[in-house]
Amino acid sequence: MRILAVEDDPILANGLQVGLTAYGWTVDVAGTVQDALAALECHSFDALVLDLGLPDGDGLEVLRLVRTREMAVAVLLLTARNSTPDRVDALDAGADDYLGKPFDLDELAARLRAVRRRVLGRATVTLKHGDLVLDPKARLAWLGDRDLLLSRREFAILEALIERPGQVLSRAQLEERLYGWQEDIGSNAVEVHIHHLRAKLGAGLIRTLRGLGYTLQ
Repeated sequence: MRILAVEDDPILANGLQVGLTAYGWTVDVAGTVQDALAALECHSFDALVLDLGLPDGDGLEVLRLVRTREMAVAVLLLTARNSTPDRVDALDAGADDYLGKPFDLDELAARLRAVRRRVLGRATVTLKHGDLVLDPKARLAWLGDRDLLLSRREFAILEALIERPGQVLSRAQLEERLYGWQEDIGSNAVEVHIHHLRAKLGAGLIRTLRGLGYTLQ
């Protein structure tokens, strides 16, 4: 999952980036409404962790833009404005969830997993494709009765593919999932990860459609 955290407090923003990255996710940070809007225009995110009180405006501006443009991103509001009217207004404006500050990082992560499941229309906690099983919470994977030892990015590729059965994901889409905007991306980085996955899964599970991308058989 790739997440945009919109938070103007630099200490909290860094804590969100470090903490959520530890769950295996790719996390970018924006500190203003304008930076958040620019990021959403240029990159694809699976989830948005959004503060309301930002130095150049209200986070609800970002939420309204996301919903007006029908962006496929889950929005979780993380804010000190935690009164019942604030929560009602935000949820009615299109927020998927609402968490007040101070907060527990494990709860935030669990809520992000939950809203992601709802966006995908999935009820089960684990992801399955044939004999392949992924547990996004524990970051564990199995093929049949065999444990798979996967790197963070190998797991992220499999998770992206298994979330969209039958859909072809391009190299650019997988790069968006794997790398934040401040990270250098090698020209064949995705291909290298796919090669390593095939060595662990067998050559037949991940199919390459030349010029298009990758899908699960």
